[in-house]
Amino acid sequence: MRLRSLGVALAATAALITLPLTQLPAAAAASADTNLSQGRAATSSSNENPGTPASAAVDGNTATRWSSAATDDQWLQVDLGATASISQVVINWETAYGKDYKIQSSGDGSTWTDLRSVTGGDGGTDTLDVSGQGRYVRLLGIHRATQWGYSTWEFQVYGTTGSGSGPVQGGGDLGPNVIVVDPSTPNLQQKFDQVFAQQESAQFGSGRYQFLLKPGTYNGINAQLGFYTSISGLGLNPDDTQINGDVTVDAGWFNGNATQNFWRSAENLAIRPSNGTDRWAVAQAAPFRRIHIQGGLNLAPNGYGWASGGYIADSRIDGTVGPYSQQQWYTRDSSVGGWTNGVWNMTFTGVQGAPATNFDSGPYTTLDTTPVSREKPFLYLDGSTYKVFVPAKRSNARGVSWPANAGTSLPLDRFYVVKPGATAATINQALAQGLNLLFTPGVYHLDQTIDVRRPDTVVLGLGLATLVPDNGVDAMHVADVDGVRLAGFLIDAGRANSDTLLRIGEPGASADHSADPTTMQDVFVRIGGAGPGLATNSVVVNSDDVVIDHTWLWRADHGDGVGWDTNRADYGLKVNGDDVLATGLFVEHFNKYDVLWSGERGRTIFFQNEKAYDAPNAAAITHDGIVGYAAYKVVDTVTQHEAWGLGSYCNYTSDPSIVQHHGFQVPARSGIRMHDLLVISLGGKGQYAHVVNDTGAPTSGTDTVPSKVTQFP
Repeated sequence: MRLRSLGVALAATAALITLPLTQLPAAAAASADTNLSQGRAATSSSNENPGTPASAAVDGNTATRWSSAATDDQWLQVDLGATASISQVVINWETAYGKDYKIQSSGDGSTWTDLRSVTGGDGGTDTLDVSGQGRYVRLLGIHRATQWGYSTWEFQVYGTTGSGSGPVQGGGDLGPNVIVVDPSTPNLQQKFDQVFAQQESAQFGSGRYQFLLKPGTYNGINAQLGFYTSISGLGLNPDDTQINGDVTVDAGWFNGNATQNFWRSAENLAIRPSNGTDRWAVAQAAPFRRIHIQGGLNLAPNGYGWASGGYIADSRIDGTVGPYSQQQWYTRDSSVGGWTNGVWNMTFTGVQGAPATNFDSGPYTTLDTTPVSREKPFLYLDGSTYKVFVPAKRSNARGVSWPANAGTSLPLDRFYVVKPGATAATINQALAQGLNLLFTPGVYHLDQTIDVRRPDTVVLGLGLATLVPDNGVDAMHVADVDGVRLAGFLIDAGRANSDTLLRIGEPGASADHSADPTTMQDVFVRIGGAGPGLATNSVVVNSDDVVIDHTWLWRADHGDGVGWDTNRADYGLKVNGDDVLATGLFVEHFNKYDVLWSGERGRTIFFQNEKAYDAPNAAAITHDGIVGYAAYKVVDTVTQHEAWGLGSYCNYTSDPSIVQHHGFQVPARSGIRMHDLLVISLGGKGQYAHVVNDTGAPTSGTDTVPSKVTQFP
C-alpha cells in the first residue's frame, strides 16, 4: 500500500485535533457556481485501504484522498442531495491518475448519462466544463495511467440547485433560550431559580432551556433542574468549570415521587456539593455525563420516595453513590468511590469501583469494560470561540475519557445553528451544503423529513430541543454512511401517523461501519403525553455497527392524548442492521413489541421496560397463540445475539387479569446468550407466566418481587 498521506493522518492522533481545511487549488475556483459536492455522501467501487475512503475525495481537505483497488473500471460517486444543473467538474489527481475516464450524471444513481469523456489524461488538476443535470455525479475510470488504482485528492462538482436562495450561513449566536453565564454574572442564582420555577412541574410544556457555564469557579450555587432544562460546562474538561454548590433534581413537585422526573441533563462540570452529597433523583431521559462529583451522589428523592432509573457515563464520583429507591440504573465508563445498594437491576460496564456481579441473589450485573463506546459531542469554548468537540471511538473502555480527550474539534461555523422558527427546508439546505446541525432549545415543527446524508455529520441538540413531524412525515432519516452523531434531542410524534420517527440507514443497508459507527446518544422519542401522537415505528436501525447509547422510547402512559388507539405506536425499536450495540436502552408501553431485533450479532447492555398499561384485555395482545408481545424479541432467523441486565415489568391497569406469557422471546440456540433477566408484576396488576420463552418461574400474586433467569439458554 502507498501510505504517504495515510501515514500522516494516522500520526495525527494528538489528544485534541482541530481539523484544518487545506486551501483548494486555484483551478477549483474557476466556476462561479457553487461547489455542490463538498461534504456530501460519497461511495466508490472499491477502496485501496480503510484510510482512503470515498468520503476523503469530497471533504475539502487536499491532505486526504480516495484511492481504488489496482484494476480498471473503478468509480467514485457523489450524491449532491438534490437534482442540480452541473456546470463544471474539477479533479485533483494524486500520483495514481486516470488516463481515460468519463464524467457521468444520474437522477437515480443507476441510469447514467455521459457528460464528458477524457482520453490521454496527464494527471495534475483537470478542470472540465460540462453541461447536464442530475443528483448523482460519477467519475468512471476506464484506463489507469499507473500500476496502482485511481486516486484523487479532491473531486469537486460545481453547479446550481435552482433553489433561488442564498447559502445557509454557519455559526452565529445561540438564540434566546441559551443562557450563557460566568462566575461574575449578576443575580446568577436568581436566573437558575426563575427557570426552575417555570419548569419544575411543566412536564408537557413548551419551554426549553440550556445553561452554559463558562470555565471558572462558581461559589454557593444551587442549580435546581426542572423539565427540559440542561446545564453544561463550557470547558474542554469537567474540572475547568467548578461549582462549589449543587446541581439538584428532587421531587417536591410530585410529593416526593421521582418516577416522572424526565427530560433534563447535566454535563461537563465539577461539583463540590455543599453538604458533601449531591442529589440527582431522576427517572428516564435524564443523562448525567462527564461530571466530576467531589463527594457523594444520592440518586433518591428527599424522603426516599419511588424513583425509576437513570444513566451515568464518563463521570467520576469521588465518594459513594447511593441509589436507595432507584429501581434500575446503568453506569458506563466511569469511576465511583463506592455503590451502596440497589433495588432490581443495577448494571455497570467499564466502571472502576463498581460492585461485583451478584444477580442470582442481588441487583448487580457488572462487565469490566464496554465493548464499543464513543462519548457524546459537546459544545465548549476555545478562548472566546465556540467549538464542538467530537470524541473518538473507544474499544473495551474502562474509566473516564478525560482529560486525554481523544477526538476532533469542529468550529461553530461548520454548524447551522438552528433557532426556533427555522423550517425543515432550511435545515435540509444546510445539510446539503455540508453543514452540521446545532439545535438550540425550542420546539421545531417539520413539514418534511430531515435528511442526513453526509458521513460524519453531527446533529446536536441543546436543552432537549424537540422535533415534531407534521402531516405524517417521518422526523429524520440518516443515510447508510459512516460516523453520523445524533445527540441530545427529543422527537415528539405528531397527530398524523408517521411510519418511522427516526430511521438510521435505508432498508437493505449493508455497508461496514465498524471503524466509524453512527452513534445515537440521548435521543429520546415520545408518542402522546403532550397531546395525541401516532407512529407505527419509533426508531428503525437498518445500518450495521450502530451504537445506541442511552435512549428512552416512550409511548405515553399519562398526560394528554393517551389511549390504546389515541397514541398508538406498534414498535419501539426495530434493529435490522448487523453488529448493533445498545448501551442503556429504555423502551416502554408499545402496543406490540417494544424491541424487535432482526440483525445478527446484536448486543444489549441494560434494558428497562414496562409493558403497555392500557391493553384493554388479553385478546388485544394475543398473537400466534401467545398472550402478550415480548418486551424484547429476537427473531427466529437470528443465529448470534447477546444481552446483559434486562428487566420487564407489567402493570396492566385496564385488565389486571392478563397473564403475559413471557417478557423475553429469543431463539433457543447456542449463539444466543442472555444474561441476568428479570420480570416483575407491579402490585399484582397482571402477571408473567415465564421470564424468557417457557423458562423462569411465574411472578407471584401481588408481591412486587422479581422472577429471574441468570443465564439462557
